[in-house]
Amino acid sequence: MMNPPPSTLTEAPPTISRQGAPALPRLLAGIQAHGAMTLDEHLALHGPLPLGSRGRRRHTSEHAAILLEEIERSGLLGRGGAAFPTAIKMRAVAAGRGRAIVVANGAEGEPASLKDRTLLEMLPHLVIDGGIMAAEAVGADELIVCACESAGASVESMERAIEERSRSASAAQSPKLHLTTVPGHYVAGQESALVNYLGGGEAKPTFTPPMPFEQGLARRPTLINNVETLAHIALIARHGAPWFRQLGTPTQPGSTLVTLSGPVAHPGVYEIEHGASLSSLIDAGGGTTARIRAALLGGYAGAWIGGERLRGVALSKEHLAPHGASLGAGVVLLLSEDACPVAETARVGRWLAGQSTHQCGPCVHGLDALASAIEEVAGGTAQPRASERIERLASLTTRRGACAHPDGAVKLLLSALETFESEFSDHARHGPCDACSRPSELPLPARPIAEEASRRTLLR
Repeated sequence: MMNPPPSTLTEAPPTISRQGAPALPRLLAGIQAHGAMTLDEHLALHGPLPLGSRGRRRHTSEHAAILLEEIERSGLLGRGGAAFPTAIKMRAVAAGRGRAIVVANGAEGEPASLKDRTLLEMLPHLVIDGGIMAAEAVGADELIVCACESAGASVESMERAIEERSRSASAAQSPKLHLTTVPGHYVAGQESALVNYLGGGEAKPTFTPPMPFEQGLARRPTLINNVETLAHIALIARHGAPWFRQLGTPTQPGSTLVTLSGPVAHPGVYEIEHGASLSSLIDAGGGTTARIRAALLGGYAGAWIGGERLRGVALSKEHLAPHGASLGAGVVLLLSEDACPVAETARVGRWLAGQSTHQCGPCVHGLDALASAIEEVAGGTAQPRASERIERLASLTTRRGACAHPDGAVKLLLSALETFESEFSDHARHGPCDACSRPSELPLPARPIAEEASRRTLLR
């Protein structure tokens, strides 16, 4: 199994935006080749937060309303994968009963993504700023930052940042700040799983309602935002909605972080504007190092786009929708023509089946049966009409259970079946191909010690 792709950043990351558009980077501004940005460096670059009642003794509800209005005007969508309007979620929490809690979700169980770990490791104070502003907007007195327990560098960096904050002059004006590590399995970062874990249970999704915004941690209204979403909030609070909307598209404004991996010269985390072309991202990554068979957009709950359809593809909701794809958790994963897509799908399908929390029948049995069916095709032992059987199993697996894990897995597997139809048919008739024995190109988690070695790769 492969490690996640190494993070590739520069002190001035490549600009991937339309000609004439305001320059990037925004989130990644000032990032250093080695080590996290300190609080002093962060404040020198971005300036202090525009705090309301805590910093200027302005009426709390008035300042909260201004913040919420600005975030709504920005059109910011969540960066955790679902792309839900951030302001709607925040207003729901603000309208709840009792003092709210804000959770910064950096669990990042998606193996093909490193963007959240990069933010926590390199720019922890931008995440904390966003959490503080979110707390100000929804009336929360507690901010909990969640990081994956295997991402040691991210955890250590956030610990240092929290210690710096505790010594700062603004410490008394901020919400209580905590750091919690979360198990590294795929669904641990799902909202209800996170609430369940933070409350002393297992990191497993629970059936809803009530939703976390109604009764989350300690039965209090709980705002759970991806750490990149919060980083954007930190900048919107400083620069305003019109500034944010200078980049992106009308329906998907702003910039976003993307993890680019596969056969490119410099795989890693890049900041792009929504609507940037796929080719511009690949060029920023130094170009391809092999011929491309297909691209996976959105990660392991995403969809494939075949190589013959990649020309002219733009990275935004409206441009990717006709392909049945989206950026999801900010993943662009290229597959070379040297790889066997059937063997790759079989490996990932079995891993996804193993990520079930074993509490819902369709997930436990459905994903296992799907993985087995695809493994039979890859091994040349499938019964006739194998594709029809896979599609039938898929229809019995989705839209059930406590979370969307089976839905995402089914989407990926059916997309592979369609995109690589000829390869699946050939394997069903003739068995494994020569490429089946090649090392996997699709990243799957390795042991934490190996993962940490990959994080020490030189940041470019």
